[in-house]
Amino acid sequence: MSPTDRTDSLRILIGCDTFAPDVNGAARFSERLAAGLVARGHRVFVVAPGKRYKRVPPSVETIEGQPMTVYRLPSVRWPPHDWLRFVWPWRSKHYARRVLAAVKPDVVHIQSHIVIGRGLARIAEQRGIPIVATNHVMAENILDFTVMPPFIDKLVLKLAWDDAERTFKMARAVTTPTRRAADFLERTVDLRGVIPISCGIDRSNYRPDSAPRDRSRILFVGRLTTEKRVDVTLRAIARLLAEHRPEPGSPLDLHFDIVGGGDQRRHLDQLVERLGLKDRVSFHGRVEEAQLVEFYSRASVFVISSIAELQSIATLEAMASGLPIIAADAVALPHLVHDGENGYLFEPDNEHELADRIARVLTAPREEWLRMQQASLDAVAMHDINRTLDTFEALYRGEPIPE
Repeated sequence: MSPTDRTDSLRILIGCDTFAPDVNGAARFSERLAAGLVARGHRVFVVAPGKRYKRVPPSVETIEGQPMTVYRLPSVRWPPHDWLRFVWPWRSKHYARRVLAAVKPDVVHIQSHIVIGRGLARIAEQRGIPIVATNHVMAENILDFTVMPPFIDKLVLKLAWDDAERTFKMARAVTTPTRRAADFLERTVDLRGVIPISCGIDRSNYRPDSAPRDRSRILFVGRLTTEKRVDVTLRAIARLLAEHRPEPGSPLDLHFDIVGGGDQRRHLDQLVERLGLKDRVSFHGRVEEAQLVEFYSRASVFVISSIAELQSIATLEAMASGLPIIAADAVALPHLVHDGENGYLFEPDNEHELADRIARVLTAPREEWLRMQQASLDAVAMHDINRTLDTFEALYRGEPIPE
């Protein structure tokens, strides 16, 4: 009997430091995981930061079309960040005791070792409740929002990873989205046996379009933070245009669509002005899901210059939309982008190489573009959300995970 054939439901508590309405990879994964488990008949409860520093009762929220009970804890906003909220660390175990007593879960799945997950793990261990932990964090993700001197950052990071190690060692299983991300975690903390499990994607939500584009469009989707390196893409585009001086209507007569918000928006606006790209770049901010699907469908290529991706759900979405991908050869992105197959890799922060890769895709013969499109569609098949759900169900039950 496969995990999807099981009829016995579980009470699953998912602990998140970021969750809807936040827009980022960790939040999106948690939402899809929770909704997928509800659709399979499980009782799912979510613990996440609230929208203000106020105690509110748990409520039923509809996430990805599925109802689930969400405990929103009193939280405060982190000033250097445009939306991040967090629970006071010294209150996390107090809240964990109350939630665990109310929910009485069969298993706790933490999405972060930092605040909420840290508190839940410690109290769950005391009460003999199995723990599964998923790591979505890299050093760059943390350092991006500190306001401390570099030497203090290094000390804080060491202490944080030491504490992460203690948290992860309480878990029945520790997972990350890719093998490279698992290798990174095993190198960073004294941990072995980290399991790579794709964040997963429902490919039916996206609309690959093989029709010729009326204009070459580059797309980026994600948070506008420093580790995403959107400035590298902008400089590469400026270099490409200066070198080729494309005629109107030619393949290199391009437009760059940026979807997402973040603390770097003002800096990027200023950079667009300095580079003379005002007529070729559009900032769209956060958009609804239907609009996002449309952006993917009409794009010519997806470009991601990030140096801190443990998987990149946006890249999976672009692949499911049939786009060639150009990505920095960093961390987990080479796991998704196979150079010369479904797109190209470039040396991180190398705007010269990136400009070359963009020109290659946009000027490729139509048959070559269609070949890259199909390669993306073929490669994303292994990241089907049902495989992800099967694997986590097995971990929750303490069963062997499916191959």
